[in-house]
Amino acid sequence: MNGTSEGPAPAADLGRAVTESDDGLAPRTGRTGRTGRTEPPAYRSVFTTAPLAMAVVDAEGLVVSANDTLGTLLGTDPAALAGSVAADLVDLASDAGTWHAYREVLRGHRSRLRCTRRLKRADGHSLWAQVTVEPLAGTGDSGDSGDGDAPGLLLSVADVSARRELQARLRHLQMHDPVTRLPNRALFFERLTAALEAESYEHGGTGRIGVCYLDLDGFKAVNDTHGHRVGDRLLAAVAERLTRCAEEAAHARSGAPLVARLGGDEFALLVEDSTGTDQLAELAAAVLAALQPPFELADRRLSVTASVGVVERHTAGTTPTALMQAADTTLYWAKADGRARWTLFDPERNANRMTRQALAATLRPAIERGEFALEYQPLVGMEDGRVRGVEALIRWNHPQFGVLAPNRFIALAEEDGSIVPLGRWILRTACHQARRWQLAHPDEPPIFVSVNVAVRQVWDSDLVADVAHTLEETGLAPELLQLELTESAVMGSAGRPLQVLKALSDMGVHIAIDDFGTGYSNLAYLSRLPVSVLKLDGAFVRGFQYDAAASGAGGANPADEVIVEAMVQLAHRLGLTVTAECVETSAQATRLRRIGCDTGQGWLYSRPVAPDRISALLGHAGPGGPAGVQAGVGNP
Repeated sequence: MNGTSEGPAPAADLGRAVTESDDGLAPRTGRTGRTGRTEPPAYRSVFTTAPLAMAVVDAEGLVVSANDTLGTLLGTDPAALAGSVAADLVDLASDAGTWHAYREVLRGHRSRLRCTRRLKRADGHSLWAQVTVEPLAGTGDSGDSGDGDAPGLLLSVADVSARRELQARLRHLQMHDPVTRLPNRALFFERLTAALEAESYEHGGTGRIGVCYLDLDGFKAVNDTHGHRVGDRLLAAVAERLTRCAEEAAHARSGAPLVARLGGDEFALLVEDSTGTDQLAELAAAVLAALQPPFELADRRLSVTASVGVVERHTAGTTPTALMQAADTTLYWAKADGRARWTLFDPERNANRMTRQALAATLRPAIERGEFALEYQPLVGMEDGRVRGVEALIRWNHPQFGVLAPNRFIALAEEDGSIVPLGRWILRTACHQARRWQLAHPDEPPIFVSVNVAVRQVWDSDLVADVAHTLEETGLAPELLQLELTESAVMGSAGRPLQVLKALSDMGVHIAIDDFGTGYSNLAYLSRLPVSVLKLDGAFVRGFQYDAAASGAGGANPADEVIVEAMVQLAHRLGLTVTAECVETSAQATRLRRIGCDTGQGWLYSRPVAPDRISALLGHAGPGGPAGVQAGVGNP
């Protein structure tokens, strides 16, 4: 540490006097080479009574003479310092860097050494001192004065204890939060950075580190309701409980965790040399328990909970930024999972989050780059096995993650609004393709195309105008377009959504309810909706996966079949057609056909395929023949 002590220039002048003096400052008895020159006694008097503590050091590093101020500073007789090793006197050998620099000055290879040392007086008290070592004036680069064995160095020592104390107080104010008196963000990250440096864990310790990152739930309401003064008092009370909790959880090796206020209502507990996730989990649970009792603040009784994100890992390869990002993510999970709980960092969950973020960031540009494509799955008539229509399913040919199914990105598109341009592209592409099939097979009955529509498309775009424009552009008849909405989106529709559905129905477009039977079914309301098709959720159809022999042996539960039959009869009574999803076996197809299901969709007929594969299916019949094709943003 460098200081700002006075005086190299006066020291150099004194050095000249000391070097050339023939009085008591001459080299010790037994040494030869005295100059024989005499200077006025005033120079010796100046050295002896100077307010700056000084000593003359010879070329071997031994004290030749010390003044009264140095003796007073060290609490000893200055005459007793003669012959002492100067480096030991002011602790220059305590670290390798300072010792090397001192030796360089002693040899004349360096012009000056200045450092700060904590010195111990003879009475046991300590002080901080700025130590300066420099060649005496008149000596050469080699450290010789040209006068034999004349002294080579001047050592000066200045007491800087008061300055150090002031600096310490200022640093404490700078590094601590004035409200809670806890370490602040700056000190927390300073400690965290030091704990992650290699030398801090390579020589002992567990080589691990942990953080509990917590946020008070609903603290803003306290400020808004009771004012910031009460909010500050609550923060201070929370800080006291966290500090007690950390002290009780002190580990024999690492001591108590560092408790810091990072800002607002956010706190962190840093555990150095942690022993594993169990230790951090116990600490997080203790924190939640400590905050559970109400806080008595003057005439108010306040209760507060916290959400805690817990991260524990090896220090090697970890950075402060990465650790705190993980802690912040985990804290968000704790909030999302219901608050008033702690959550442990999960690498797999975080990887999914990172993937979602990467997909969300590239979704809109991907539309412009043309990275999306449609595949089509047939919808087959249950009676004759002929293709009635198709459901077109979107795929994202992602340059990094490969081909992605819609369940990987449709929710993201709905969140950021990109579902509107994406849905518009799907509608236009699917209608163009349906029209091409119609023109390519003029002797076959035209097949319809089914497009999934998200609720946000109904609210955020003029869906009626988009559909009308697309039908006009492609030349596709309205009755050959089917729009699918999920049951939860359709049931209870009012206002704009209901108006949109009625306008589309009046246009001649068919409206289908997807995944019917698993959402918010309101059968009384169903008759008032402009719906023409119900698509039964595949969960019902999967209950048909048994044969007659198994049924006779008691291996079948006919409940699903009874439910499906009731829904089919209800739909037919309301004038609706029924499509069964996830048809995978001939036995399922037979049972569905027997109870009156109109069309089926599933791997029994075809997986989702490219458009050119649909042309080969058109016109074929049979239970294993082609089904319709469905295009849209729904799940495959």
